Amino acid sequence: MAEQADVVALTNDSNDTVLSGRDTASFEGLLLAYCSLLVMALIPIYFGARRSVYFHDNLKQRGESASEKITAKDAAMFPLYASVGLFALYIFFRYLSKDYVNLLLNIYFFGLGVGALTRVTSILVELIAPASVLSPLACYNLLLEQRNHHGSKEEMFRLEFNVVDVGLCVVAIIVGVVYFITKHWILNNLFGICFAFTAIELISLQSVPVGCILLLGLFFYDIFWVFATEVMVTVAKSFEAPIKLVFPMDFLESGIYGSNFSLLGLGDIVLPGSHGYPNICYFLFVCRNICCSAVSL
Repeated sequence: MAEQADVVALTNDSNDTVLSGRDTASFEGLLLAYCSLLVMALIPIYFGARRSVYFHDNLKQRGESASEKITAKDAAMFPLYASVGLFALYIFFRYLSKDYVNLLLNIYFFGLGVGALTRVTSILVELIAPASVLSPLACYNLLLEQRNHHGSKEEMFRLEFNVVDVGLCVVAIIVGVVYFITKHWILNNLFGICFAFTAIELISLQSVPVGCILLLGLFFYDIFWVFATEVMVTVAKSFEAPIKLVFPMDFLESGIYGSNFSLLGLGDIVLPGSHGYPNICYFLFVCRNICCSAVSL
């Protein structure tokens, strides 16, 4: 009887693994993973929202407006654009070599990651280092302009940097190369948090109703692509780029070398954070992910 019970238990564990698509984890491991993901998600939401207020106030003082502002039309069309991009990635991963697809995507995200990590570390240096140390440093401007049909010049791109920024960029490149080689989850999360922080800082919504339109459209987007098809799960598992935060559910057993990951997409962080109303967004964010976790289990 004992042997039969062991066989039944082993069969149930195997069935759970097949149905969920991942190895079973202990309750303590699940709790640690979900709490860690929640903390990692709230960090860029909180600090990115505060930095966004500072960033847009500076633009207003200079008489400029944010170039990355989401309008009602953009919000209504975003789920459609996201669906097209998601399904295209699914087709690529399904019918082309995953290694080649991930190589191209990693080259692209390598550049984005270096830029995001450099920006975040530069902000940290500005906050930590005294002004007497940074102010004497020479500043440089990289300006890209184009002539319009009236013959006048229009600014397309401006980048201000100093020697410290150059050094931080070199460090970011080294970190990016290490991630590109090792694909370690800690470096993945480092770049993911920097992506989320930068996006929340720079992107703004035109108004509260625009945010409601965006969240409503993405609500049905998630329901369809996550629960009605295999597309979202397939892309998330095949996409080897820092577009998600991960934490090993077997961390208590294997430490930083764990391999049974729980994940959270950056979209679930950036979109609530970009609304600029942290209390409501935190509540919606927590409720949504608790429901998704319950369904997945």
